[in-house]
Amino acid sequence: MKKSLLIIALAVSIISCNKEQTASTSTELKTAYVDTAKLMEEYTEAKDLDAKFKSKSEAEAKKFEVEEANFKAEVANFQKNAQANGQAWAQQKNAELEQRQQRLQYAAQSVGQKLQMEGAAEMDSLVKSVKSFIKDYGKEKGYDYIYGTGDAATVLYAKDQYDITKDMIKLLNDKYSKDSKKEPVTEAKKEEETKK
Repeated sequence: MKKSLLIIALAVSIISCNKEQTASTSTELKTAYVDTAKLMEEYTEAKDLDAKFKSKSEAEAKKFEVEEANFKAEVANFQKNAQANGQAWAQQKNAELEQRQQRLQYAAQSVGQKLQMEGAAEMDSLVKSVKSFIKDYGKEKGYDYIYGTGDAATVLYAKDQYDITKDMIKLLNDKYSKDSKKEPVTEAKKEEETKK
């Protein structure tokens, strides 16, 4: 009798465990993915950021083109007058020109690095903002997981029905459009906000 009660209790516990496993596996996880490369290509703020730094880079390049043209003219003038002014003058002027050329190269390199660092910092800030937006979106829409695909793919396969990239692009562009209509945030205002 004790054996039969023990067997019945064991059977009931096994059946109830099976029911719990079945119940937990029957609930589907809500998942989606975002093609991050496509998102950054089509996100208006990312495009604007890219255009901004392209414009800054081109403006700086034009400044250096003028300085380079002036330097080349001075070199041509030096070469023309080197014979007439003597060897001592030519050596001194050549040393001055070499120093000036080095300063120009250093200045161009310095400006390029500065622009690159500024662009990287702003892009990092943009990426953090997009990640935060996607996280909030996932919570709001009840997703269990949102995966990222693209350059640093974390998904090897996904059905197209789980792709929410277009939704993200539209929502982010709408949000950016609304935010850009507000008063632009200047560097001085950013500093004031960080002091508060």
